[in-house]
Amino acid sequence: MSGGIAAYKVCELLRRLTESGHDVTVVPTSSALEFVGAATWAALSGRPVSSEVWTDVHAVPHVRIGQDADLVVVAPATADLMARAAHGLADDLLTNTLLTASCPVVFAPAMHTEMWEHPATVANVATLRGRGAVVIEPAEGRLTGKDTGKGRLPEASEIFDIAMDVLSRGVSRPDLAGRHVVVSAGGTREYLDPVRFLGNRSSGLQGYALARVAAARGAEVTLVAANVSLPDPAGVKVVTVETTAELHDAVVTAAASADAVVMAAAPADFRPTVVSEDKIKKADDGTSPVIELEQNPDILREISHRRLHEGSVIVGFAAETGDSQGSVLELGRAKLTRKGCDLLVVNDVSGGAVFGSPDNEAVILGADGTSVDVPRGTKAALAQVIWDEVARRFAGDLAR
Repeated sequence: MSGGIAAYKVCELLRRLTESGHDVTVVPTSSALEFVGAATWAALSGRPVSSEVWTDVHAVPHVRIGQDADLVVVAPATADLMARAAHGLADDLLTNTLLTASCPVVFAPAMHTEMWEHPATVANVATLRGRGAVVIEPAEGRLTGKDTGKGRLPEASEIFDIAMDVLSRGVSRPDLAGRHVVVSAGGTREYLDPVRFLGNRSSGLQGYALARVAAARGAEVTLVAANVSLPDPAGVKVVTVETTAELHDAVVTAAASADAVVMAAAPADFRPTVVSEDKIKKADDGTSPVIELEQNPDILREISHRRLHEGSVIVGFAAETGDSQGSVLELGRAKLTRKGCDLLVVNDVSGGAVFGSPDNEAVILGADGTSVDVPRGTKAALAQVIWDEVARRFAGDLAR
């Protein structure tokens, strides 16, 4: 922990880490202790706290802490701390720990917008990411005093989720570092009148899990969210949309510079040809209005066939129930061929399964004939497997 006003938020992060069963050693800078005292960190962690390399010298803490750690999370990470880390300085216990850590390192920056955007900070962040560290993009919002902008420490829950994703993989270098990925999430709405719309049951949970996991694996992430009531994932650029047309425009724009596009959103297949300017009223004679529909653009097929970014990997989702024309997997394989994407994540949604649930199971079909069964588990676990398959194609391990 470095010295920033957001230090008080880290108390909640520490609570989440310890309550999930992890042993946590808090290593603050001396300036960090000006914001939250050592007694608080010791009480919350159940471990002694020091910022000095001279404490318990016989145990060589400046070496041992970094060597023994499975994960180092720096929160808040100030501009000064990241500058010292980028240049390999070791003038206190925290920077010594960073130099000796062979485990994954996650930085959660917090600073004023001008500091985050300064060329020196931009260069330092690039250096840290180049060495394999995960530097979370700061959130936007209220800063110290009356200032508002980018530089706010992400919420403790978001930092915790990213830390757990990084820890679960146990790798020191994020395999999506340097990649720009686009993820769509949620369900679109097609308005009939000012108050009614055609929609679907997509909650956006899977798309948000994909965005969060990609950020934890080092990617620059653009999340196009359609009518989702979830907190923004840390380190992710969120573009909000409502209709399928808006989703189309946002995805196509972002896909132009994307190395991968994952279409986890559920866009409406049809929209009304005419949207009433006034609320549609019930007829006194009991007759029902006739609503004429037209097809929406097929976003997945369009970006798969146009390939706006050379060498990009396109992933689609298929929510199937099976019918007289075939089983869930047969329909999935036909859709994979029809859409032209590289991977298709097939969900059996019979009986409303998957929608709104924290868990998911799927079969990931590849255009190259591969098939990966993902047993029921968290949506984050499925997201990890999807990005594994994308990363393998980036690495050229599979012919595309």
